[in-house]
Amino acid sequence: MTNDQHQETFEEYKDSFSYGSRPDLNFKFMKAFSEADGAQFIQDLIWKIGDTLNEGDLNTLREHIIQGQTDAYMGGTPKWTYDEGDFTPLSKPLAESKVGLLTSSGHFVKGDDPNPFGKVGLTQEDVIPMIDEFLKTPPDLSHIPVDTPADEITVRHPGYDIRGSALDHNVAFPIKPLKALADEGVIGELHDTAYTFVGACSQLRLRSKIAPQWAQMFKDNGVDVALLVPV
Repeated sequence: MTNDQHQETFEEYKDSFSYGSRPDLNFKFMKAFSEADGAQFIQDLIWKIGDTLNEGDLNTLREHIIQGQTDAYMGGTPKWTYDEGDFTPLSKPLAESKVGLLTSSGHFVKGDDPNPFGKVGLTQEDVIPMIDEFLKTPPDLSHIPVDTPADEITVRHPGYDIRGSALDHNVAFPIKPLKALADEGVIGELHDTAYTFVGACSQLRLRSKIAPQWAQMFKDNGVDVALLVPV
């Protein structure tokens, strides 16, 4: 090894999955681990991969990853805290209510791309390195008619791994379950337009200015209750 070559440390390795040299948004949470906790997580992960190969059961492996995410995200000091306000009770039974959907999942209708920063044709791979730009920018709200065919909806987001949501939009954009609830009479009706935005955005502007405008939009459309789905 020459003097100008750098030997990567374990800390650099585990941190590289979070917008580093090995970007993988499924495992970006490892950056929040201490070196010891990160090493233990990876050791257990490799062990459970072996169990999965032998037993053919993905549940243990899946649960380990989910628990790792939980431990990492819940173990630190929250960056954002908010005062809790009074909850507003429903003015009518849910079975008589009009329900709206708002998610931070980054879905949009093909042909109606919000084109972040005025750039056309951005891919998921393009936006991941742009995370800091997104976090400084107000969100764009995408309008998706609830009868839009699934193959006409797409997703792009710099803050999470979209592969599961791209395979089945209902993972983070649950139109199908809400339609079923409306058909079963559990909810009165589903608002004819669902809304999504990229949750990696300017949080202060979202909270202080934009969210109240969106709340008023729901009221103006006769929506009694909104389902909010964060990612």
